[in-house]
Amino acid sequence: MLYNLLVPLTEQFSFFNLFRYLTFRTGGAVATAMIISFWLGPTIIDWLRSKQSNGQPIREDGPEGHFAKRGTPTMGGFLILLALAASTLLWADLANRYVWCVLFVTVGFGIVGFADDYLKLSRMNSKGLPARLKLLGQIAIAVAATLWIISITRDPLDTQLAFPFFKTFMLDLGWFFVPFGVLVMVGASNAVNLTDGLDGLAIVPVMIAAGVFALIAYLAGNAVFANYLQIHHVPGTGELAVFCGALVGASLGFLWFNAPPAMVFMGDTGSLSVGGALGAISVVTKHEFVLAIVGGLFVLEAVSVIVQVASFKLTGKRVFRMAPLHHHFEKKGWKEPTIVIRFWIIAAVLALAGLATLKLR
Repeated sequence: MLYNLLVPLTEQFSFFNLFRYLTFRTGGAVATAMIISFWLGPTIIDWLRSKQSNGQPIREDGPEGHFAKRGTPTMGGFLILLALAASTLLWADLANRYVWCVLFVTVGFGIVGFADDYLKLSRMNSKGLPARLKLLGQIAIAVAATLWIISITRDPLDTQLAFPFFKTFMLDLGWFFVPFGVLVMVGASNAVNLTDGLDGLAIVPVMIAAGVFALIAYLAGNAVFANYLQIHHVPGTGELAVFCGALVGASLGFLWFNAPPAMVFMGDTGSLSVGGALGAISVVTKHEFVLAIVGGLFVLEAVSVIVQVASFKLTGKRVFRMAPLHHHFEKKGWKEPTIVIRFWIIAAVLALAGLATLKLR
C-alpha cells in the first residue's frame, strides 16, 4: 500500500524513492510484522486462553511429557496470519497479482486449519476435521491457486518445471502442472503441520525457509541477477520477497511466545497456512525442488509418517517408536530442547544446501 501511495509522489518528495527498492520494503515488512506480533501477542494469547479453558487437546497415545502442556491455548497461528497479512498489505505492491495469489493460499489454508482447530476444541479431542474433508479443502484452494499462477506467468514458463543444477533444461508438464502444483502446496502444508509437535520446532525452520525464498524471489524477479546465476527469470516474483520478509518477522514474533515452554501453540491455523505459503512461493518462482531441499526437515517428518503407516499396514511392525520423527527421539529419551535445537541445526544446513543450488549450474 505504501508503495502504491508514495511512489507516485517521488517527483515532489525525493525521499519516497526509498519505497521503490524491494530491499527497503522487505526490511520494513520484517520489522512491521515483528512489531505487530509483539504488540498484539499478549492480548491475543490472553483472549485465546479465556476461550479455551482446557487448551489444546493432548493425544492420549503421545509422549508422556506432553501431558504437562495441558491447558496451553492453540490457534496461535492467527497471530502469525494477522502480522503476515497486515505487513504484506502495508509494504507490498498491491498491483502485483503474485502477492494476492500467495495471500489467497495462505489465508485459505489458514481457514481450513482454523476449522480443524475449532472442532478439536469443541469436541475436546485431538481429532478435528475428517481427513478427507480437510484434504479436499486444501486441494480446492491449491487448484484455484495453481490455475491463477499459470494465468499470470508468461509463456513458456507457465506450465514448465525447472530442475536444480540444470541451466536451461525445463520440462513442460502442460495441464499436468496443475496436479503437480497442488501436490507441492498441499504436501508442504501438511509436512509443516506434521513437524509442529514441539515448542518452537516448526516455526524456526519456517522462518529459515522464508528467508531463503525471500532471496530466491528477489533474484528470480531481477533479470540481471537471474541471467548472472542462470536461473529462470520470472518477472514480478521479486515482490514476493516482501511477503517472505513479513513471514520472517511474523515467525520471529511468534517464536517469542512459542519458545519453550510455549505460551501458545500455532495449531493447524498456523502450520497449514505457512506451509501452503512456502509451497505457493516455490511454484511461482519455479523452485519447487529447491523447496524440498531447503524444507528437507519437513520432508523427513512427512516421510517418517508415510514409512511408519506403510510398514505397519504391510508387515504389522513399526519402523519408528512413534511418528512423526521428533516423537521417535522423544521415546528414545531425548529431551525436548535437545530435539528442537538439533532439528534447527539440520534445517539451517539444508537451507545452505538449497542456496548452493543457485550457483551450482
